[in-house]
Amino acid sequence: MNIQALFKKGLSFMDFVNKDKDTYKEKTLEVYNNIVVDEALEKEIKKVNQLTNVLVFAEIWCPDCMINVPALQKIADINPNFIISIVSREGNEIFMDNYKVNGKPKIPTFVIMDKDFYTLGAFIEQPQVLKEIEAKGKQVEIIVAKRKYRKGEYAIETIKEVLNIVKK
Repeated sequence: MNIQALFKKGLSFMDFVNKDKDTYKEKTLEVYNNIVVDEALEKEIKKVNQLTNVLVFAEIWCPDCMINVPALQKIADINPNFIISIVSREGNEIFMDNYKVNGKPKIPTFVIMDKDFYTLGAFIEQPQVLKEIEAKGKQVEIIVAKRKYRKGEYAIETIKEVLNIVKK
């Protein structure tokens, strides 16, 4: 199977969310409903005029997926040129080989591709700004940032990173 065939087998955001009937679904939808895209960012999202396929490797139980997959869906809500397909990491690790972190496949991994399924780039696990805070190693800043992240307060950063990949 190639990446395009895998993409066609994937789920929509709502089908992904509905894989769970309880806590994970509630948390994912809560994050989704609390993401507010300001006017300037909305204009940037709408400027993307080429078809963009995003293959998402995710699991509904994963905290990072509950935060970042809704951010990606917000982009698709604003601009129908973004087509999202969500597949499980389980059984698809071979497709994640190029995106491993420290030798391991991380989720979510968004493989961002053009209309011909040529890879433009990838978003892996968390927004870069959070990774930079962690790299500085200041414990108090890390704790505060992680709390905000878990509430979905960095979802806008995820959106900006995806846009930057598409605009390269």
